[in-house]
Amino acid sequence: MTKAEVGNVIEFKDGLQGIVEKVNENSVIVDLTIMENFRELEMEEKTVVNHKNYTIVHSSVNA
Repeated sequence: MTKAEVGNVIEFKDGLQGIVEKVNENSVIVDLTIMENFRELEMEEKTVVNHKNYTIVHSSVNA
C-alpha cells in the first residue's frame, strides 16, 4: 500500500476527490474544496480518510 503525501490528490468513497493536507499514522486529512461540485454536495471542507480507503489520483512533485 502506497501512502499519500501532502499535496497528492486522492479519490475515495464513490469518486470524491481531495488534496492531502496532512498525513497521520493511519489516515490523511483531505481538503475537498477542489471538486467542482463541492458546494452542491453540502459537505464539510475537510475530512479524514484511512490509508486503506483511498487511491492516489495525482502525485505532487516535491522539489
